[in-house]
Amino acid sequence: MTSLTLNLDTVHLTDEQFYELCQNNRELQFERTSRGDLIIMPPVGGESGNREADLIADVVIWNRQTCLGYTFSSSTIFKLPNGASRSPDVAWIKKERWEALTPEQRRKFPPIAPDFVIELRSATDDLQVLREKMREYIDVGVQLGWLINPQQQQVEIYRPGIDVEVQNLPTQLSGENILPGFCLSLSALLIDDC
Repeated sequence: MTSLTLNLDTVHLTDEQFYELCQNNRELQFERTSRGDLIIMPPVGGESGNREADLIADVVIWNRQTCLGYTFSSSTIFKLPNGASRSPDVAWIKKERWEALTPEQRRKFPPIAPDFVIELRSATDDLQVLREKMREYIDVGVQLGWLINPQQQQVEIYRPGIDVEVQNLPTQLSGENILPGFCLSLSALLIDDC
């Protein structure tokens, strides 16, 4: 099953209406493009869900040790500066940026671009759509993004002002200066050796 995009050219959902739509349909996962198109995301299968959970756990463990920010799952929708509402598989925001938001902003869909995101390609994901989403993240202020593609045994690394770096079958990735000291082992994600 692939995602379904509804063109809402003649219907404009306000931020509050989009929030209510998501709250009233919790069994579905929505995103919204900067043009206002509504995307209904399919659930992931067991393998992708397990890989996503491992990624979140790795970032959470690092973050608990450093106390540098906040980690978010794919259930979190961020209202990006370009008007899109997106939910990366894993997101992380620096502590001072997150704490600068009001309690109301933190409670609903936070109006902020994460500092770091991971998108994990599942078997049904369109690679070009994910690449466009990664470029959008960088365009709105994300400082580091990883598109992990188990199907092609590759990782695409996105940074502002730099061409996308593609690594074939890397064993680990560095959080660079965005997540200092963070190192993600990819052997279990790209090679099923567990």
